[in-house]
Amino acid sequence: MTPDIAVDLLLQAIQLVLVIVAVLVVPGLVMGLLVSLFQAATQINEQTLSFLPRLMVTLLALAVSARWLVTQLMDFCVRFFQYASTLLG
Repeated sequence: MTPDIAVDLLLQAIQLVLVIVAVLVVPGLVMGLLVSLFQAATQINEQTLSFLPRLMVTLLALAVSARWLVTQLMDFCVRFFQYASTLLG
């Protein structure tokens, strides 16, 4: 295995991880921003008010995108093993 091939596989893996993390984290970040704006406008400083909506949105994003996430991971694993088998001969 040449260094170019190893770097290419590593870059593909990092891109996949970034996409998966973004799908799960970005909705929680947006909800946290909305809740923070609401808390600043109403001057309510309740800790559960900031935690529970983010948790629920993150779980909802996971439930909605779970099939797609698993498909992406499986496709990457299949490509990786096919590529490894062609390298080994």
